Amino acid sequence: GVVEACLLHMLKRRAAGFLRTDKVAALFTKVGKTYAIAGDICKKVQELQQQVESRKNQPNGQEPLKRQGSTTSKTPVLTPQAIKHIWVRTALIEKVLDKIVQYIVDNCSKYYEKEALLADPVCGPILASLLVGPCALEYTKLKTADHYWTDPSADELVQRHRIHGVHSRQDSPSKRPALGIRKRHSSGSTSEDRFAASAREYVESLHQNSRTHLLYGKNNVLVQPKDDLEAIPGYLSLHQSADALTLKWTPNQLMNGTLGDSE
Repeated sequence: GVVEACLLHMLKRRAAGFLRTDKVAALFTKVGKTYAIAGDICKKVQELQQQVESRKNQPNGQEPLKRQGSTTSKTPVLTPQAIKHIWVRTALIEKVLDKIVQYIVDNCSKYYEKEALLADPVCGPILASLLVGPCALEYTKLKTADHYWTDPSADELVQRHRIHGVHSRQDSPSKRPALGIRKRHSSGSTSEDRFAASAREYVESLHQNSRTHLLYGKNNVLVQPKDDLEAIPGYLSLHQSADALTLKWTPNQLMNGTLGDSE
């Protein structure tokens, strides 16, 4: 939607088409007459639009539509939002949107007024450059609610690290066990500090992951499990997911990897 707003800013009437209501479609069609890459996008969009129309006319033809769409587009099932922005979306998925915008910027005098965004000598090239990153991504594997997995508990992550840490110290050819044991017994703190830091990283990974967004975090928040027990300091965090807000609290002892046999 943002890209479309930039493309439509002060677009010439001849470029937008006098009678066409879809100005973005008119712009892509006109650019496609002189630019082969844009012409290919026009053909693919027309095919997708025909599939959408046939799907509307045939309510039971959803499965054939998927099979047809898989050969012409990486996203066979189109939502209403995708259909609304089908031109920019198709160019983005085909990884040529940045090239088309760059071509429009290079030939802006044909399509835009002098005060247009894409006609600006600075803003126009910047927009084309910003689209290079999104066009380099693959949009074939999107995360959905079905693909989410549940995170292990903090205690399990710490135990995994302990097991992994023992094997890495014994099996690593670059470390000599004698030095490690002597160092651990002599100082008693260096190795434990390293373990605590690594364990803390594992536990903190619970508070920021791919399916939740960390909104707020506060350390040393006291929680009293029972009336007859002392308050326990810990790390409090507020997270936002797709459908809910979640409040998490982890004891400082567990964050530091020194919980031991405590209840």
